[in-house]
Amino acid sequence: MHIREARPADLPVLQDVERAAGRCFRDIGMPEIADDEPPALDHLARYQQAGRAWVAAADDDPDRPVAYLLADPVDGNLHVEQVSVHPDHARRGVGRALIEHAAGVARTRGLPALTLTTFAEVPWNAPYYARCGFAILDEAAAGPELRAVRAGEAAHGLDRWPRVCMRRPV
Repeated sequence: MHIREARPADLPVLQDVERAAGRCFRDIGMPEIADDEPPALDHLARYQQAGRAWVAAADDDPDRPVAYLLADPVDGNLHVEQVSVHPDHARRGVGRALIEHAAGVARTRGLPALTLTTFAEVPWNAPYYARCGFAILDEAAAGPELRAVRAGEAAHGLDRWPRVCMRRPV
């Protein structure tokens, strides 16, 4: 697997990856998540232009992303805003490789940790991130920017299912 910064030509493919990855939520009774539209191209472009979007591509086709990760600076940490893996490439360590790449970026930038927010009970969300070294962060211990992220998620209706903040030192 080859990890690189996202390119402008990748952005429509990232939308396709997001749509495909989202379909898995239908199987666990979360059709609203499955039907949620992927990030708009201009939204993805902001991450790409800021150097905070990375893709994973197969070594035999480095121009075709099969997964991606978006990150934001939040409370002095690197916050994993989104990580999505196409189901055809799931369970092969692709998501973990992207997370490790983000951890390396955070270390290089002198940031102490990765953070993220996720569904507490979805097997490929909080339980998966725990296996990747993340621990649940008590929301009272979350900084103001991370609390703002959670408030935005709640406004978007994501709190219909239990969610948690997680943190991993780098």
